[in-house]
Amino acid sequence: METTQPTATGLKLVAAGQQLTVRVPGTSANLGPGYDSLGLALSIYDTLTVETLTTGELEFELSGEGADTLPRDASHLVVRALSTALERLGFRHSGLKITADNVNPHGRGLGSSASAVVAAVTAANALVPESAQRDREWILQLTSEMEGHPDNVAPAIFGGLALSWQDSEQYSSTRAEVVPSVIPIVAVPDYELSTETARGLLPASIGHHAAAMNSGRAALLIHALTADPRFLLPGTEDYLHQSYRAEAMRPSAALIKTLRSSGHAAVVSGAGPTVLALANGADEAETIAEMIIAFTADNTPDVAWRVMTLAVDVEGARVDLHRR
Repeated sequence: METTQPTATGLKLVAAGQQLTVRVPGTSANLGPGYDSLGLALSIYDTLTVETLTTGELEFELSGEGADTLPRDASHLVVRALSTALERLGFRHSGLKITADNVNPHGRGLGSSASAVVAAVTAANALVPESAQRDREWILQLTSEMEGHPDNVAPAIFGGLALSWQDSEQYSSTRAEVVPSVIPIVAVPDYELSTETARGLLPASIGHHAAAMNSGRAALLIHALTADPRFLLPGTEDYLHQSYRAEAMRPSAALIKTLRSSGHAAVVSGAGPTVLALANGADEAETIAEMIIAFTADNTPDVAWRVMTLAVDVEGARVDLHRR
């Protein structure tokens, strides 16, 4: 189908009758010392289906995480991000039917908002004519702008281990392959912690010694993830943020301390309160999962936990189906 001529707003209408489905992985950022710079794509997926309508209406179906609390109108993050992306591309829609199936827990440090904006912008880019479509680097710029930093959106877009940085208003990221033996395990508590609250607990500055220690561990962590997982435990030692946030997530901090004291690489996932452990092989992954279940049952009886053994996603966001 062809798009119409530019409307009074100067924006073209995307063709009606299109339907596409986008699948986006969850992410874990920071990974200990990699504050605001490292992120890992995880095999937990949100799915977004978008259909363009001619009615001028918005239909929104939502299932899974957030189904009882999130809006189903133009204020939803997905709708706002999709509309913004279309405008940046020179287009607008005349009506949408959106179906969102959320598996990624919200407010837990697994990049749920990043997944939403990546799904929306990826969908918008696919809806416009091929001549107007942009590459993944454009998606990185726009979604990083929306999120305020690239550490969650980058692995959601590219998959694997994302190493991200910012120069002025320019966001950049490169992808690294993770050793196949590395297995992520997440322990997701039933309480939330907003990123804003977690960031508010950090000091305005840290000492030179702590910064130097942290940079060394971040470098070691990249080596551990991409070449030699024997160094996962020392490589995940953090000197920038986790200790300052511990009071806001005491059950999570206690679990991390227990796992690390037993020799397992455990960190806060993103801003928390989810705990991420990085195992070297299936045997250690099984041991970690059993330890988490036992520790939380005995020490955090008032908190319900979901323990999931995942994999590193290697594809990133993808359009699974597109009918024009």
